[in-house]
Amino acid sequence: MTRTGIGFAVVLVFLLAGCTVGPKYKVPDVPLTPAYKEADGWKPAHPTDQVLRGPWWEIFADPQLNALEEQVPGGNQTLKGLEARFREARAAIRFNRASEFPTISTAPSIASIRDSAHTPYLPPGAAGATGDFVLPFDLSYELDFWGRVRRTVASAREFAQASAADLETAKLSLQAELAFDYFELRSADIQKQILDNTVESYSAALRLTQNRYQGGAAPKSDVAQAETQLETAQVQDTDIGVERSQYEHAISILIGKPPAEFSLQAAPSSLWPDSKVRRSRPGSTGRAVSGL
Repeated sequence: MTRTGIGFAVVLVFLLAGCTVGPKYKVPDVPLTPAYKEADGWKPAHPTDQVLRGPWWEIFADPQLNALEEQVPGGNQTLKGLEARFREARAAIRFNRASEFPTISTAPSIASIRDSAHTPYLPPGAAGATGDFVLPFDLSYELDFWGRVRRTVASAREFAQASAADLETAKLSLQAELAFDYFELRSADIQKQILDNTVESYSAALRLTQNRYQGGAAPKSDVAQAETQLETAQVQDTDIGVERSQYEHAISILIGKPPAEFSLQAAPSSLWPDSKVRRSRPGSTGRAVSGL
């Protein structure tokens, strides 16, 4: 082999080495201990992240909650945006995979030309029409010697999987947030019933104390104390109503409805068999709650 051939071969080797795609990504090895020294008596966890989550909220056996949870995927704007991003990622896979196949293009054209009989210097009878039809084809194909197309497709596929995981994570978080807000709202309903009963009892106690004061059987301080108790209960009753409205607005946003057009009726105490609401005795302070 001549020196020229050897030099050409060396240059070709260097060029091919420069165009070679790097190796596949390998997860780095991280040293792990067989067990933690503080793990005595602890039960090891067995994650099941690969298992699809179903309608887990049905374990609460609440039809109203079930209906609200079903509206989250189709109404929440955050989920709609993540779903659109996932569809975009899937379309990117198909777009990049198209580079693995030949590209055929065509641009047909049809033309019809007719000479005018009034053209100057045109011999009589020479006017006529001509037609032109063109149907070109263009075939192109990129040989994936260096793996650029394969790497691009793999990258798009991984991005689509990450987008799908983001979508499912956001859906689970929003559904969990809705369940939390729903039960807080129902708790506020029970507290509202208790405070309504408390306000009614304190109103009766105030009237009784005023009658006793007018009859000379009670001092003025008892009347002031009864008024303070009543006003305190009324303030708490108003506060719990505001808190309930805030949870109701949060639920409406989670399901994609304007807060002004969404409302949940207060649940009667019969729907909560584990709760026992009793009236406060006149003259007592605070809330009377048992079994909540």
